[in-house]
Amino acid sequence: MSEKLNIAVIKGDGIGIDVTEATMAVVTAALTRLGLPALHETHISAGAGHFRDTGRDIQKGGEELAGSADAIFLGAIGLPSVRHADGTEISPHLRLRDQFGLYAGVRPVKAYPNAPQRLADPRAAKIDMLILRESTEGLFYSAAVHDRSIVKGDDEVQDFMRITRPTTEKLHHFGFKLAQKRRERGKLGKFTCVDKANVFKSQAFFRKIFDEVKTEYPDIKTDYNYVDAMALCLVRNPWDYDVMVMENMFGDILSDLAGGLVGGMGMASCAEIGDDVGLFQAAHGSAPDIMGQDKANPLAAILSGALMLDYLAERADQTALADAADLIDRAVDAGFAANRLRPMEFGGDMGTKAVTEEVIAQLAMVK
Repeated sequence: MSEKLNIAVIKGDGIGIDVTEATMAVVTAALTRLGLPALHETHISAGAGHFRDTGRDIQKGGEELAGSADAIFLGAIGLPSVRHADGTEISPHLRLRDQFGLYAGVRPVKAYPNAPQRLADPRAAKIDMLILRESTEGLFYSAAVHDRSIVKGDDEVQDFMRITRPTTEKLHHFGFKLAQKRRERGKLGKFTCVDKANVFKSQAFFRKIFDEVKTEYPDIKTDYNYVDAMALCLVRNPWDYDVMVMENMFGDILSDLAGGLVGGMGMASCAEIGDDVGLFQAAHGSAPDIMGQDKANPLAAILSGALMLDYLAERADQTALADAADLIDRAVDAGFAANRLRPMEFGGDMGTKAVTEEVIAQLAMVK
């Protein structure tokens, strides 16, 4: 692997363009602060806008370019005015997940000082947990982009949930190792299996594999929750949870709920990890209504950039990149603590550029 790591950059649609530019500026500043070389960016055109203009959802050869990079950074995909003939969204990112086997969807959920607290309980100020969403199977296996649904004329459509042993075993091992790392950093280190095993055979199978894998991690405390009860607990006592693993659709829904607890989707970072490829993106949508207006909160994307650096540190065996990731995390924390990060999303007075500039300023100050 070359010293200068190559990042496939897909800005996408709407505010994806704005937050991607913000992220790469912050990542470059963090690397510069530590005397590390900048990342090489290979830009790939994809999304609803590209589909509208060319009839393709990603440029020719784009998948191959993305797969050959050291990591992929994605802005956001989608425009409300651009749809397939059946009404479904343009979704090349779902195909990338499937093509590269990005089974481990990591969704951090962290409360920051002076950011909105949606729960009155003072313990909500310390929320720090992680949703691990399987990202290639489950109900999303039948996503329209994959054309796997069973369509019976105009009378019935069947989508189905797929759970396989190889993917689920890898997912649970990934989750137990995350719990171990978090415990080493002073977190709870508890691992919760979230499912609907009382109703669906596929979900009982998901839990069965969890029980098999957990025997290899006797040091990690485990528990279980049905997904509907988990939704209640995320509102009632989220501080009692640390790492939660779940099927694709459950993770899609609960990660949005959890994001709402700590301010909104503008703080929802995301990593999607496979055996050989990692993709990083903010978990929010493209919000084309505010595109280019300097209103978007770029922090979810910036924090996803930190996740990307952490991934590259391990993949490229360059531990200094993990220091750059930690620097970004601490800069965001310090900015909120000093009330110097006030995104418009939270009713503040700072747009995309101002938030980005302040994070870069904090990078120069944090030790």
